[in-house]
Amino acid sequence: MFLENTVNHEEPFGWIEVICGSMFSGKTEELIRRLKRAQFAKQRIEIFKPQIDTRYHDEMVVSHDENQIRSTPVPAAANIRILADQCDVVGIDEAQFFDAEIIHVCNDLANKGKRVIVAGLDMDFKGNPFGPMPALMATAEYVTKVHAVCTRTGNLANYSFRKSANEKLVLLGETTEYEPLSRSAYFKAMLKERVKDLEVNDPIALADPSKTAGNLNPIPDTKQKQSN
Repeated sequence: MFLENTVNHEEPFGWIEVICGSMFSGKTEELIRRLKRAQFAKQRIEIFKPQIDTRYHDEMVVSHDENQIRSTPVPAAANIRILADQCDVVGIDEAQFFDAEIIHVCNDLANKGKRVIVAGLDMDFKGNPFGPMPALMATAEYVTKVHAVCTRTGNLANYSFRKSANEKLVLLGETTEYEPLSRSAYFKAMLKERVKDLEVNDPIALADPSKTAGNLNPIPDTKQKQSN
């Protein structure tokens, strides 16, 4: 649980909370809930998001359920350090889109006694750790991983599958571009995408498409390294 009323009131007591998961898992919804709870407690809050996120509103953080709270769009993480100086609680949405400076900013704010709540995608559409999120999760006191529901199996979903052919890492979108998938559904979907790209004159690939499916597992293979 979160120590919202600190025991030692003489020392600055800050911390970092990370809310992570796939698309449509309720990350922003949970961020807004925590921030409004702090607001009701008369704590001074500030919310920031990347300037590139204009899907719903330029100056609002909005969840997929249309729950919203006023925010400040910033072009770079360094701006947050200055703008959050006078608040008690700092909220940051879509943290995966910031550069590595966001890691230092969050830790600096927490070291000054502020409560920092960060929400973001933990993996990109290829199933790889996304931007600064792994480091934020490692340095946070509290990490909450939320899940969507897989659109194909009904199981818990932790992958964001991109339905379009766009290969850009950053592609803002909704249900027309993305769908949440479970591990098994995601692997099958990615394998199917690889098969589409195979050349008809490649007998090895056609005989066993999984050999060209690429590395669908984001966890590195350490067995070979340990044997060397």
